[in-house]
Amino acid sequence: MLSLYQVKKTYLGGSRALDTLDLSIGPGEIVGLFGENGAGKTTLMKCVLGLLRYSGVITLDEEPITPKNIARLSFATCEHSYFPALSAAAHRDFYRSMFPNFREKRFAALMEFFELPTRKAIRGFSTGQKNQFEVILALSQGADYILMDEPFAGNDIFNREDFYKVLLGILEPHETILLSTHLVEEVQHFIGRAVLLHKGKVVGDVTTSQLEDEGRTLMEYVKETYRYQADRVSRALDQLTQEEE
Repeated sequence: MLSLYQVKKTYLGGSRALDTLDLSIGPGEIVGLFGENGAGKTTLMKCVLGLLRYSGVITLDEEPITPKNIARLSFATCEHSYFPALSAAAHRDFYRSMFPNFREKRFAALMEFFELPTRKAIRGFSTGQKNQFEVILALSQGADYILMDEPFAGNDIFNREDFYKVLLGILEPHETILLSTHLVEEVQHFIGRAVLLHKGKVVGDVTTSQLEDEGRTLMEYVKETYRYQADRVSRALDQLTQEEE
């Protein structure tokens, strides 16, 4: 169980990115993390990984996250965390030496699926290929909890749709995914739970089975939670038209 209790993160200048946030994610869950830009999604993940200082408590199976258990967490970030001068094969060899649970067969299968070259330096990859490779490393590390922050930027819809299907097929029962994305409608059939953030707080937490039982879509739930105003575009256009007149 990955647990966050009363987690706060304030940046210089007083901007609070996380505000007494409580959240628990169990093994085997596939959780979508949603929210507008600045809601705290990336900050939450970086706090879990120990990349940012914070106040509050974050534990993994009731133990603090330290160098002893950090390998149980992996991270795929759109900011990229690979070594650009190294090839995919060199990354494989490095990860294999660092992580005893490295999944070499999964790495090879995903490289083949995305049709990525193994001997080419990663800096020579396209933006989409770099993001694909970032995800491959996160999934192959052998971690129990895989955190993904906007991992599909630069990938076309067909690649993304196929990847969701592949991911569902390869994940083992204990593997957990926390996926931060703006692609709400696209991932609604992939995730099992949706967590909504607003100004650093959890404002919504629901399973997709609950929504199905209620006859609601994930997008409807998101719009309701954030009190989306359906007429905001028409009102803005009316105002702009009046100003031009």
